[in-house]
Amino acid sequence: MQPTIQQKQPEKMKLDTEHSLSVWDLLKLSLRVFRTKPTRTILTILGMSVGIGTVVFLVSLGYGLQYILIGRLITSEDSLVTVEASYPSESGKSIDIDKLEETRKMEQVDTVSPVGEFLGEISIADRPRGIIPIMRVVRSSYFKLAGVSPDIGDPFTEDAPGAILSAKALQLFGLSSDKSILGKEITGSVYYPTRDGGTENINISTIKIRGVITDDREDPLVYIPYSSVSAEPTSFKSMLIKAKDINFVEPIRDSLSKEGFLISAKVDLVNQAKKITNALTIVLMVFGIAALIVSAIGMFNTMIVGFLERIYEVGVMKSLGATDADVQNLFLMESFIIGFLGGISGLALGMGAGSFVNFIISTLSTGHGGVALTLFITPYWFIGGTLILSSSIGIISGFWPSRRASFLSPREAFVRK
Repeated sequence: MQPTIQQKQPEKMKLDTEHSLSVWDLLKLSLRVFRTKPTRTILTILGMSVGIGTVVFLVSLGYGLQYILIGRLITSEDSLVTVEASYPSESGKSIDIDKLEETRKMEQVDTVSPVGEFLGEISIADRPRGIIPIMRVVRSSYFKLAGVSPDIGDPFTEDAPGAILSAKALQLFGLSSDKSILGKEITGSVYYPTRDGGTENINISTIKIRGVITDDREDPLVYIPYSSVSAEPTSFKSMLIKAKDINFVEPIRDSLSKEGFLISAKVDLVNQAKKITNALTIVLMVFGIAALIVSAIGMFNTMIVGFLERIYEVGVMKSLGATDADVQNLFLMESFIIGFLGGISGLALGMGAGSFVNFIISTLSTGHGGVALTLFITPYWFIGGTLILSSSIGIISGFWPSRRASFLSPREAFVRK
């Protein structure tokens, strides 16, 4: 009897529908848009870059103005916690030694630097003597507390005494304000006022020029150290008072104001400057954002047109097993890439334009004897924030078309086609 042979039945093919496109697959598919629609894609990126570039350019201008303005006010950390006190000119009063000692003993005070201001007469090298309307006899601590620094050379110190002159003071002697003036010797005298209304001639020892203030707005003046005069002054025009902490600036100001002093504090100027520059930066940012919104609308329109042109393609993809999430992610990836590339090109455009303007301004400034200026400054945090913003705009612009595409059925896609 022949044995029966049982034939094995073939297994049914299983279709795995639990799958999704990887990020790499989405990236490769999204980059096809540069081959299929290169002109439209490049123009969309260019439109986004113009908007981003405008924002970067204007905000960088705002930060540059803030840096220049506040940077000129803050030349040292000590100057932020320092107040300058002086009597009103109409009072005819001056600060004496007793008042200096009384101020030094205040609990909130760290240092007091007196400033004597007198009429003087000096001779530079072999030049004839000339009258200097403002001769300031100061200690070396004055420069840090006042935030004053020569544009050429260095401030004098206790160990290295010297003189600091303004450009207009040098002009009185027919001298130029450049490095060649450094090291030239100065002799002369200052005239201290006396109680009977006269003056006392006080000799200045021979000292060398250590620095020059080139600002043409500064009056003809000369800074000389205490160690260079044969008799220290006993009356002073003003005094610089450094607080132990920035929280003590206000109590010191209130206390001295009650005694009839006029008070000037750089921290007030800095705060006012920050308010002005912050307001200016916000205004510039609003104009930039307006341009960015226009670019975002153009990108949204591009994504809508792209969706309408690819309805048949969406139907084919879903017929081949693509899920709703795959289709949505594909559109979002495309919009993300366009937004991200628009951000990078916008940063390059805005920062490049700012750097070009900086170069032109610096060239003109240095060519006329000034210092190089940086008018456009882009903070690092703003660069990162701009890339995040541009990418977010891309994703937001592609969200609605991607949702429409994900809900589209193959049958509906072929019917529309």
